[in-house]
Formats: sequence, C-alpha cells, structure tokens
Amino acid sequence: MIITDTHTHLYSEAFDEDRDLIIKKAMTAGVQRFFIPAIDSTYTESMLTLEAKYPEHVFLMMGLHPTHVKENFKEELAHVEEMLAHRSFYAVGEIGIDLYWDKTFLTQQQEAFLYQIELAKKYNLPIVIHCRESFDEIFEVLEQAKGENLYGIFHCFTGTLDQAHKAMSYNMKLGIGGVVTFKNGKIDQFLNQIPLEHIVLETDSPYLAPVPYRGKRNESVYIVKILEKLADIYGVEAGKIAEVTTANSKAVFGI
Repeated sequence: MIITDTHTHLYSEAFDEDRDLIIKKAMTAGVQRFFIPAIDSTYTESMLTLEAKYPEHVFLMMGLHPTHVKENFKEELAHVEEMLAHRSFYAVGEIGIDLYWDKTFLTQQQEAFLYQIELAKKYNLPIVIHCRESFDEIFEVLEQAKGENLYGIFHCFTGTLDQAHKAMSYNMKLGIGGVVTFKNGKIDQFLNQIPLEHIVLETDSPYLAPVPYRGKRNESVYIVKILEKLADIYGVEAGKIAEVTTANSKAVFGI
C-alpha cells in the first residue's frame, strides 16, 4: 500500500531534532510520497536540502504563502519566478488568501495569488490553494483565471458541500487532512457525497494533527488516521482509499 501525503512541511523547524526519524516512521507505515509546499524564500535552501537527501520520495513546490505576503511581496514573487525558471517543481504552492490572522494585505494577497496562478499556467503546473476564511475571495480570483489549464488542489478543505462542488468546478481536488477526524470538523458529514476521485490525502504537518493527536505536533505518519477515517466514511478498505488518492495525486502532479 503506497500512501501519498500531498502537503507536508517536512523542512519546518518543528522537525529539526528528529526529521530523519519522522520520515522513516512515515515510510515504514507506507507513506512513500511527500509533496512539499513552499512558504517564502527563507525556506528554499532547506527544501532543496531535503529533496537532495530523499530524491525518490520528496517532491517540491514553489510559491509564496498568503500569510507571508507583506510589504516586500514583489521581491518574494520575483524569487518564486526565478526558481521556477531555474529548475523543475511539481506545483505552484501553497498560494491563496488568508484572512484569519490579518486583513491588512488583502489587496496584495489577491494580486500575489493571481500572479502565481499565471506563473503556474506558464509552466503548465498545478496550483495548491491555501484558503482560510476567504472562500468568496478565492473563488473570485479563480473565476478570473478559470480554464482547462487551471487545476490543482484545494489544500486543507474545510468548506461546505456547495463550496466543495464549486472548488471542483475549477478543476481542483480536495485536500483532506486532520480536520476530517475532528468532532466539529463538519466535512465528515457530507464527504461521502463527493466521489473519491476528487480527493487527495494530506497532513499539513507539523500543523492540524488528527485525532487522537490533536493539539500535538503533526507528522506524516499520522496520515494513516486520516486514511482510516476516510475508509469509514466511504465504507471501503483503507487500501482502496490509498490506491485511489495516490492515483489522484499522480493525476495532479504528473508523477
């Protein structure tokens, strides 16, 4: 059984003490594919180091995270563009809009999001969307950019059934993580109405650990708990969930 974690920040400082152990634990549990989203230029070197150590298992994205869109966002976007021109990546991400912490840079977030979507189209890459308290704003940008060459993953999907259908209408798979195991997560109530072909698995580690690890540091190995929850929701074997979601990840990332 091969499991794909489509979203894990393995380069995070949270893993500086035991990164290799964390990766080996996950691989022993069947997690063989780790897709690594970018945050900003300060993490690029550590991402490249991680890839060099695990070239068969680690697949990098490039992008500017919306919470890191600040006064210098154009310099950061120039770095993203330079990296995409310099070498291959598997997605532009994570990108999007986050209005949970701060609305100060909303206009800049919208500009950065659209700009990076255009970069993804230029390089024929999928996008990986970060959306927090910003569904309307995200959909507004996607409506501007929609087309056959717009596709990707709606990372950490926590919306309604209607929002799920709208996201899928823009050629987005739904990234399902630890929230599906939360009592108040809500998405578990309607997920079985969405065909499994639209779903990919993710941890977003070190964030959003699933039950029973909620509130603790998340790890890629905990994706097994998400897998088990989806097996319960869809009423199929865990191996089938792993097989279909890994196939879906290959359709998105091309590998």
